[in-house]
Parts: sequence; C-alpha cells; structure tokens
Amino acid sequence: MQKRTLGDSGLEVSTLGLGCMGLSFGFGPATDKQEAIALIRAAFERGVTFFDTAEVYGPFTNEEIVGEALAPFRDQVVIATKFGFDFDPSANLRPGAGVGALNSRPEHIKQVAEASLKRLKVDAIDLFYQHRVDESVPIEDVAGAVKELIREGKVKHFGLSEAGAATIRRAHAVQPVAALQSEYSLWWREPEQEILPTLEELGIGFVPFSPLGKGFLTGAIDENTTFASSDFRNVGPRFTPEARKANQAVVDLLRDIATQHQATPAQIALAWLLAQKPWIVPIPGTTKLHRLEENVGAAKLELSAADLATIETAVAKLSVQGARYPEQLQKLVGR
Repeated sequence: MQKRTLGDSGLEVSTLGLGCMGLSFGFGPATDKQEAIALIRAAFERGVTFFDTAEVYGPFTNEEIVGEALAPFRDQVVIATKFGFDFDPSANLRPGAGVGALNSRPEHIKQVAEASLKRLKVDAIDLFYQHRVDESVPIEDVAGAVKELIREGKVKHFGLSEAGAATIRRAHAVQPVAALQSEYSLWWREPEQEILPTLEELGIGFVPFSPLGKGFLTGAIDENTTFASSDFRNVGPRFTPEARKANQAVVDLLRDIATQHQATPAQIALAWLLAQKPWIVPIPGTTKLHRLEENVGAAKLELSAADLATIETAVAKLSVQGARYPEQLQKLVGR
C-alpha cells in the first residue's frame, strides 16, 4: 500500500489505517481476543501500518489487544492512542462502563501516557490525541503537557480529536499538532467548512473516523437492520429506521458509481475521501476479514475528475436525514 504523510509532521503512514475501536467497544459485543489479534495482523500483512486505539475503548482492553497484535512488527507500524477521560474501575463490568467526565489535566495526561505505554507494549506513543476538548483545562496546558512527554521521549506526535478551529490554532502554537481526528465522509461533510482550510493552512494531517458512515455507506444496513443492545447506533438520530430509509439515496448513488468501476459502495466512499486531500488518511474499522480486504482495495481505486464531479453534483441534491449524534454527545464536538 502507498504511504501518506500527515501534514508537515513527517509522520508517514499507510494510505488507509485501521480503526480498532469496534473490536472491543461501541458496535455490539467485543470480538474474541485471538480473532481481534488475527484481524489486526491481517491488516498489517495487507499493507496497513497505521492503527488507532484509545484507553476508553473497552475501557483499556483495546490498547492491550493492539499492543499484543503489533508487538512483532513494532518498528514497522504507527500506533495512535488517546487521553481525556476519567474512569471508575469498579464499574468496569461491561464495555464502556466506568467512563466518567472529561479530564485533560496535565498530571492526568502524564498518568495516562504511562499506562498506555505499558498496555501497548511500546517505549513511545507514536501519536497521542486529546480525545475530546476539555473546556475546564486551557488547551495551552494540554499541549504543554504533551510537549513535555515528547521532550521525555514518551510521545512522538501530538493530535487532537473533534476540536474546533480556534482550539486547533491555540494548541498548535504551543506544540505542533500532527493530526486532527474527526468524523468525515460523504454523508458528514461539516469539516469542509472550517476545519479542512485550517488544517491545510497550518500543515496538519486529517484522520477521518467513521469514513463509511458507521457502516451505513457499505450498503449493508437498511431500515430493517437491527443492532445489538450495546451498539451505539441505537441512540444515533441518523440511525432511526425512518432516517435509514430516507438516507438510502446516498448508498444508491455510491452503488451506481461502484458498478461502473467494478467496485463496492464502501470502496467508492473511501476513494472519494482519499481524493479530497493528499494528507487525509481514513481509518475504517471492521471485525471481518472480507471487509478489511474490501477496504484495503479502495486504496488502489482512483476516481477521475469526472467521477468526482458526478458525485458532487448528485450529493448536492441529497439531504441526509438525522443528526450525527444525540444532543449530549454533540456538545463535546467542535469546541
């Protein structure tokens, strides 16, 4: 697989990364540990060198799986993880339990770094994101804490997740931000308004999560699909049966273009993202080998200017139904 560099950071990664969250958190029951390790290693064997995790995924178990899976290839991969939450260990009885309030106090960031280093079995964290902006802590203090960790050799690069443009600028002035991670796809294009221009100006890479619309853009989900009780799509306004029915028009568009390229809707959705900027690196996640192979195949698919224009014209006529997040989660975005 070809490589891309995240902005001006010099951090080189595979054109597509692997979002590992779904292996243990968010999309229903956790995948068997050995199966998860096998999938991560299969991704590496197919050219993926960029792997995304976080302490909150599990909590904690996802980092352990990623660390064990990638230990044999440590010097050939880039591992990103995140800080920014408090936890109640006594409540950790099910996926996601015990996740508390935001916490990006400098002393907490340093504690998280030490714990993540152990779980990931690494000497340094390649990319350390603030998971969500904590308005109780000045972003300059957050950037300063990560700067100290970089100086100590425990972290290599600083990242932000779901931050707004003003916060990105303030953080970048203290410690250069290598990458911003936020949602971006054909059915969530808000970053184009202010975020992408800011990143381009500052030389910051962009790592879109949910590049396949949390699975919707694959074409495998319709109004009749049911999700496991622990799947967060159950509370997503965009995933009500009514919204799914209305939003099928987006998948139909992708399917039409995919047919012309002997590809799949998912591959077209990923190829579209890759065509937007050379410093964009999507991180689709999956628990299935055939989906992994499908996603990796998108890295070889090049859409022509005519293809991109066709997509743009068609999407402009569509109105995606449903909010991206429930109101309480949306409040944590873009600050």
